[in-house]
Amino acid sequence: MPTTSPAVSSIRIMSLMLVLALALLSVKFGAYFLTNSNAILTDALESIINFVTGGVALYSVYLAAKPKDQDHPYGHGKIEFISSGLEGTLITLAGVIIIIKSVYNLVYPHPIQKVDVGILLTALTGIINYAAGRYLVKRGTQHHSLAILANGKHLLSDAYSSLGLIVGLACIYFTQIVWLDSVIAIIFGSFITYTGYGIVRGSISGVMDEADHQLLERIITVLNQRRRENWIDLHNMRVIKYGSQLHIDCHLTLPWYFNLQEAHHEVELLQDMISQEMGNIVELFVHLDPCLPPLSCRLCTKSDCKVREHAFVGRVEWTLDNVSENQRHAL
Repeated sequence: MPTTSPAVSSIRIMSLMLVLALALLSVKFGAYFLTNSNAILTDALESIINFVTGGVALYSVYLAAKPKDQDHPYGHGKIEFISSGLEGTLITLAGVIIIIKSVYNLVYPHPIQKVDVGILLTALTGIINYAAGRYLVKRGTQHHSLAILANGKHLLSDAYSSLGLIVGLACIYFTQIVWLDSVIAIIFGSFITYTGYGIVRGSISGVMDEADHQLLERIITVLNQRRRENWIDLHNMRVIKYGSQLHIDCHLTLPWYFNLQEAHHEVELLQDMISQEMGNIVELFVHLDPCLPPLSCRLCTKSDCKVREHAFVGRVEWTLDNVSENQRHAL
């Protein structure tokens, strides 16, 4: 039975999320028209953003899944950063609009009604958003998809907003203090604005190829744990993201007397090791360096070397700092 590729599966998931966003949008605006609550309006406006950005995310996932071609030799994955940036911008804009409207209604208050119905509908949409957001974050992390990850984080922030909103609406329901509605809306408008800023910041980092230290640490940890004695040194490692694809460059030092076939075998082992950890999303480019006796001998753990010119002194543990540097390690 054929298995569904991750790209096709992601497109199906984002299509379902788009339908879900439209359904929740209808429920939230229904709650707003029933209650006339600014706080509930904040939730409804964010759902518009959910729907719009869900459509953009779906298109970006579809485009990122297209194979490389002559015009895009590294693939189409960078579109996910643009999608994420647009989503963050719209979220930030929604937060600012919510704050402005809520400040206006603090000065010119208006009555609200049927708060109990609003609480129930908000709770329902919050639970659904939380479940969907958790799933998307997990999926986006596994497949290194910034578009899916950003969409998941947005849904989670929406769910947390709903939780706080329920608490605020309950206070209004029991105290009948109408101005609390606008105060709550301002608080959550600020939270939404901050969430949007974080998503924009992440997308800019991706476009600018900013180093992902967490990802590098993960790769380096695996390499240290499963390091082969033929791998005398590793340096100048860089990871560039193209959507869900990872392009990794590094310099690997091998014994100077290895022939081409032996050296190629070591590169394949390195490729397989990283792919087992990260999945089949890695494109690895390795520059091979010959060891330099006696300098390299000091840190070489190879026990059967017949041309060693200096006794082994100590192994250099690869870290984020020393692996990123463009120079050989020495003792």
